[in-house]
Formats: sequence, structure tokens, C-alpha cells
Amino acid sequence: MNVEFVNPFINGLLNVMETMAQTKLKPGKPKRKQSDIAQGDVSGLIGMVGPQIKGSMSITFDEELALTIMERMVGERPAKLDAEVGDMVGEVTNMICGNAKRDLAEKGFEFGMATPIVVSGKQHTISHQVDGSKLIMPFMCDEGLAHMEICFDK
Repeated sequence: MNVEFVNPFINGLLNVMETMAQTKLKPGKPKRKQSDIAQGDVSGLIGMVGPQIKGSMSITFDEELALTIMERMVGERPAKLDAEVGDMVGEVTNMICGNAKRDLAEKGFEFGMATPIVVSGKQHTISHQVDGSKLIMPFMCDEGLAHMEICFDK
């Protein structure tokens, strides 16, 4: 997978988490992902389509990290994953992809973004509707793990 496509999403995630949720994530080592099972408790998935590019990106958070992000963004901590946390995950997914879209447009890659889908629950699945290899990358912080998955046709 082309690092030129991946880095804008990583930078988007790090930027959104620091500016919107005062949360500094530490990137781990990327690897290929073989299954559709998510590596956390709540995921946002967004599709992208353009003349030169078709792909999808997901971000999955451990429950503890999702609740902490919600608390830092709105000032109130939910007791558990609920619809409001799901809305926040969808919005974070949208912001990450929007950051990447802006950066990729500067390099000549244009695409439209779908509305994010949010899925939650233990062992939930993420289905990238794209024929390409899936890259998964962990991000760590004291409050838990986040995992970004990126998949592009090619």
C-alpha cells in the first residue's frame, strides 16, 4: 500500500485526537489484516470514491478510550457505550477522513466521502467493500488502544 495514501490518515487521526480530545496517541507497527473482526469495542467506517481512488478507512476504539474521548470532547463521561458515543465515533471518523481528503487533494487525489457507519460490540466485524489488502495500525495511550484500518483498490 502506498505510504502517500496512508500517512494523511495517520496524521488526521493524531491531529483530531490531540486537538479535539486532548489525547496523544502513540503509533504502533502497521501490518496486514486478514480477518473482518475488529480489534476493539466501537468502530467508525467510511468509504471514499474518486476518479483515481476507491477505498475505506475505519477507526476502532477500546471502550475505555472511547468513553475518555467522549468525556474530553463534551465534558461528561457516559457510563457505557451508547448512541451518543456512537455519534462521536462517527464524527471523529468523518474528521479524520476530512483531514486526509484535504491533504490528498493537495497531491492531486480527489475523492468523495460517504457518511460514516458506526458498529459496536465485542467481536464486531468491519467489512471494507474494496478489493485490496487491509492495513491495520495500532495506536496506544494510557486510556486504551485505537486501531486504524485502511484499504484501497489497486
